[in-house]
Amino acid sequence: MITLLDGRAIGYDDVGSGLPVLFLHGFPHNRSLWSPQLGALAAPARTMAMDLRGFGESAPGEAGGVEGYADDAAALLDYLSIERAVIVGLSMGGYATLAFWRRHRARVRALVLCDTRATPDAAAAQATRLEMQALVRERGSMAVANQMISGMVGRTTREKNPELVDELHRMMSLAPVQGVVDALDALRLRPDSTPTLGDIDVPTLIVVGDEDVLTPPKDARSMHLAIAGSRLEVIAGAGHVSNMERPAAFNHVLSEFLVSLTAQ
Repeated sequence: MITLLDGRAIGYDDVGSGLPVLFLHGFPHNRSLWSPQLGALAAPARTMAMDLRGFGESAPGEAGGVEGYADDAAALLDYLSIERAVIVGLSMGGYATLAFWRRHRARVRALVLCDTRATPDAAAAQATRLEMQALVRERGSMAVANQMISGMVGRTTREKNPELVDELHRMMSLAPVQGVVDALDALRLRPDSTPTLGDIDVPTLIVVGDEDVLTPPKDARSMHLAIAGSRLEVIAGAGHVSNMERPAAFNHVLSEFLVSLTAQ
């Protein structure tokens, strides 16, 4: 589905009924990243996934950083007449989820932080983002997909599920160039969310693949230690996109978490 929010097209899916759960994808993905979760959770849930601005069917907007992504998510909840939701973010979507907490915390029922981190880019990582911007401008998103795909999935997936690797590569290669350029700025300039973690007072689930080399388990454990009462789940045999690589395991831990929310 596509709607207009503040005059910009936003692509989204809305499946099921129950506890509202909004999924925010990573870089350079689109909302199809969450296809294994939409409508497939054991817990009664209204599962929604949106294309962040500049990706999928969502039009680019002013470069608003991760805060812009968070504000778009809040605008979509307004459009759907949803007061509070569980916000689930993977990688870049996790940065947007933390920004959503800072800017719209009254709208948060719970948080799920997947294969992400709270710390900002170090100087070397910022330089790499600038190099990737030059690459995508010169050679397009296929070149970015080629460069990133080996680190995007875990060793087990590369060895045992090449079809999934190809599927993810296709998704990344279709990312609009302007969306990629703007997202790289959002990633490079994102604030340090470490101080945010101590303020989180809603139920929080942290998920990471044990083969994630981009945001490894040590980053997840650091967030877990900083967020009081949070729950950490490490998914074996999964890399950076743990929800796609081990969908049954991911859906199990997410469903358990959602059930615990409805039982409260």
